[in-house]
Parts: sequence; C-alpha cells; structure tokens
Amino acid sequence: MQKRAIAVHDISCVGRCSLTVALPVLSAAGLNTAVVPTALLSTHTGEFTGYTHMDLSDQLHPIAQHLSTLGLHYDTFYSGYLANGAQADEVLRMMDLLCDAQTHIFVDPAFGDHGRMYSLMDESMPRQMRRLVSRARTIVPNKTEAAFLLGEPYPGEEADEACISDYCCRLAQLGPQNVVITDVSFRPGQTGVAVYSQGMAQPVYLFRERIDRVFHGTGDVFASFLLGALMNNQPLETAVNTALDFTHAGIRETLASGEPLRYGVQFEKVLPAYWERLMQK
Repeated sequence: MQKRAIAVHDISCVGRCSLTVALPVLSAAGLNTAVVPTALLSTHTGEFTGYTHMDLSDQLHPIAQHLSTLGLHYDTFYSGYLANGAQADEVLRMMDLLCDAQTHIFVDPAFGDHGRMYSLMDESMPRQMRRLVSRARTIVPNKTEAAFLLGEPYPGEEADEACISDYCCRLAQLGPQNVVITDVSFRPGQTGVAVYSQGMAQPVYLFRERIDRVFHGTGDVFASFLLGALMNNQPLETAVNTALDFTHAGIRETLASGEPLRYGVQFEKVLPAYWERLMQK
C-alpha cells in the first residue's frame, strides 16, 4: 500500500522552499502527500523585498478537523516553517487529530540560520519549537536552530566537535529518537551534518565539499530528501548520505544553469536519479 505523508509548511509562490520543495520531493519518493499551508508568501524572505505575507493561522484547525473525518492514516507528519510561535499550538492539535503511534513525526524547526532568526519570526519561536521537537521521532535543525532550541548563544561558524556532540545529546533528551544537525563544519572547505540516535555514544559526521555561495532553501531540500529516504526504509545514516548526495547534486545543477541563486536549488533535475537510488534495495 502506498505510504501517505502530510506536510505542514508555508508556501512561497516564487522561490524553491517549504511546500514547493516538500511536495514534489516526497511525491517523487512515492509518498501520497497532503499539504497544510501555514502561510502564503509571494516569495521567500531571502534576497527578495516587497513580498506579501498572509498568516493562515485561522485555517489550521478547521483543516485538521476536516481531515480527521476522512479516516486516513499518515505514515509521516512533516512540520516545518511556522508563520508565528502561536501556530505551534495548532500543529500540536493537528498531531493529536491526525497522527497515531505509527506516524513518523518529522520536525524541521525552520526559524533561523547564520546566528539569527529569520525575518518575521517572533521571540517565542525557539520555545514554541521545543514543544514540537519533544513530539518528534526525527528532527533536522541547523546549527543556529540547535543552539537556540537549547537556549544557547550561536556558537559561530566553526563550532567544534565537542559543542556539536553536546547539542546532539541534549536535543535527544528533549524527546526525539533521531537528531540530524546541518551546517556542521570543523575545517575550511567542508560542510556536513551530525547524525545521532538515542543510545549512540557519539554522533556520526558526514561531510561534503563546501561551496561558498548562499543557496536558499537547501535546508528544505535536504530535509525532504532525507524524509523521503527514511520513508523508503533506508537506515538513518544511509538516508542522510542520500539526502546529502542529492542536495549537492541539485546545487551543482543550479550553478551550471546560471540562474540567480535567490530562486533556490534546482532539485527538480535530480528527482529521477533520486527515485532510482530509493529503488535500489
């Protein structure tokens, strides 16, 4: 039977991020994917000005209530960007209505990067996101979000292994079984992730070559590739390697195209190869 996902993110009309990434990637991974938009923006908020923003908080509970009457089982619940901290209440209610013990709750606490919170974020967001993290099986914060979730100051671009290991262990203590921290680097020229599951003595670190450009939406691309691989029964470390490979393949396609980077990573071009990887048993 085909697996079913529900993705709760914002949607930007232009600029690859959030739902315009999650829906095609999870669909390419073979998941029947429903979407619940938390906000509607004309573009994402990076390198664009004058964008429109519509908060859809008042729609979340009515949508969830209606969906709960359909009798559908969701194999995974994917939570991402929220329009404001108070939306965490609605997402938790949605989990109660739509998830069961078998649902893989996957939380990307998308609220900051490079040592600061995104524009439009309110100061309650780290505290509110902690509540969602506590319900998750897998979380994928970047280094900034990991620090802020733990009430720590941003550790800087070159946080050492002891710092990241401490973050992984402490985040797991909040509740999730799996912690994947992105934007990890211990030396120039590399970028990667820390992979940790409860019971491990130390995280596993996986690295790729760093390209010193700003690629908007790569966190959403990586997280969506990761979740698709997990839902195709890849073990966590294998799934992370898959997500890294195809995120970086999308980056290479983007650079080769010459398209302005603010429009996001051209993940579409690597979806056929992604599906082929997932089908290799």
